Amino acid sequence: MNTSLVLYEEEYERIKHLLNTLRMDASAKIVFLVDKNGQQIAGAGEVDSVDTTSLASLTAGNVAATDGLAKLIGEKEFSILFHEGRKDNIHISIVGKRLILVVIFDERSSLGLVRLRVRKASADVERVLHDMESKALEVGAQETVSPFAEITDDDIDALFSE
Repeated sequence: MNTSLVLYEEEYERIKHLLNTLRMDASAKIVFLVDKNGQQIAGAGEVDSVDTTSLASLTAGNVAATDGLAKLIGEKEFSILFHEGRKDNIHISIVGKRLILVVIFDERSSLGLVRLRVRKASADVERVLHDMESKALEVGAQETVSPFAEITDDDIDALFSE
């Protein structure tokens, strides 16, 4: 699978909508999507209350470290991580083997509700990912066609014979 993502505005808006829906349905404070390199893709909720750049980067590092732990004990990966705090909790899940979905919630929600809502949202985000990949392949195929493909040798001869 190609490691780079091409995020078009249409798909970005769909992802933002999905994250907002997840935040409301799970009664979460913050929901955001990060790539495995630690770059935030989109967020919803009280994102102004945290350093999202650091949170995205640390989340990706956490997932990478946990992948290392999984391999040490013979697991392929741990697709879900959960951190419980005194007042806030973090639910982290892998989406489409390339993105990280982060849900931060407090006592207004429950782990069961978050897990249930994340399962549906993950499937929806995977569909958007699939659409992004299809569109990137389509656009890439169009870009590989040379702009000079329709020029024939006769056209070139005619141009220089004048």
